[in-house]
Amino acid sequence: MGTDNSDNKKRKNHYRPHNKSAKKGSYPLRPGVQGFFITCDGGRERQASQEAVQVIDSFLEELVEGKEPDVKHAAKPMNKKIKFSYSDSEDDDDDDENENGEKELVAVVSDHDNSESQPKDKKEDDKNEDERQPEKKQKCIEIDLSNREQVLKSKSVDQLIEAELDELKDKTKRRFNYLDSGCNGVVFVQMNKRDEKDPTPKEIAQRIITSAATTKRHMSRFILRVLPIELTCYASEEEISRAIKPLIVQYFPMDPQTPYKFAVLCEARANSGLDRMKIINVVAKSVPEPHKVDLTNPDRTIVVQIAKTVCCIGVVEKYKELAKYNLRQLTSSKQ
Repeated sequence: MGTDNSDNKKRKNHYRPHNKSAKKGSYPLRPGVQGFFITCDGGRERQASQEAVQVIDSFLEELVEGKEPDVKHAAKPMNKKIKFSYSDSEDDDDDDENENGEKELVAVVSDHDNSESQPKDKKEDDKNEDERQPEKKQKCIEIDLSNREQVLKSKSVDQLIEAELDELKDKTKRRFNYLDSGCNGVVFVQMNKRDEKDPTPKEIAQRIITSAATTKRHMSRFILRVLPIELTCYASEEEISRAIKPLIVQYFPMDPQTPYKFAVLCEARANSGLDRMKIINVVAKSVPEPHKVDLTNPDRTIVVQIAKTVCCIGVVEKYKELAKYNLRQLTSSKQ
């Protein structure tokens, strides 16, 4: 009996990838969420989702707090070359002579190093200052220790760690969550709004794409398109026509000052039972007049992305002008 059980275990492990135990995946994409529908290189979904959270979070801080996005590259410090000449009669084969017969020494000094240009009095003051440094350091350490003691008294380290772990475990408190779309090359990043004043996925995606178009700065390695999604529902004609009504009222009002030209983009993955043209007609009919369809130069594009049985809908502007919201094309040198 023991040999039979061991043989069964070996057979089960044989069919697992790399003989490893199966791991639980992330939560699947479901109706009722909003966030970002992101396409990426196939097989790089995890890396793309991590990059997407970093990029989205940096632009979210820019919109909320007025900070610049943390996607800049640090500039390299430049070095200066300084020549020193002297007329001593030392024999050194490594030094070069100038036209006057004087030898020259070459030194490389960084832009941030100005110690050679300081006068002697300044250097002496620095020495005296260094002698007084231990007293200052001791005072700073005492002040720092007193502040730490006050913090530890108010809240212990164990309580801080427990609170942080509880926040990480509770996915409802996270601003961004990964949702498994079930499709190759597709990542969905759910956004949980903590405040009504927080920017919408459309505003964040618009800022990311316009920044990429103007700066041509590479932001990621694996992300292709970043599409804002403001509602999700089941992929059926009845559900889509019902769920899209609030979004149509928001972006296509009945009595506008200037009517909009719009287009409908519909893409389906891992779902061959739906007719794309029927979905496009349902969405287009939900937009009231005087708004008109214009496929060549639309003001706003209604994006419909279907992944298996879930339909993701969002509204974007300048879809064709901004390379269909493709970060890689916007930041490539050919653009």
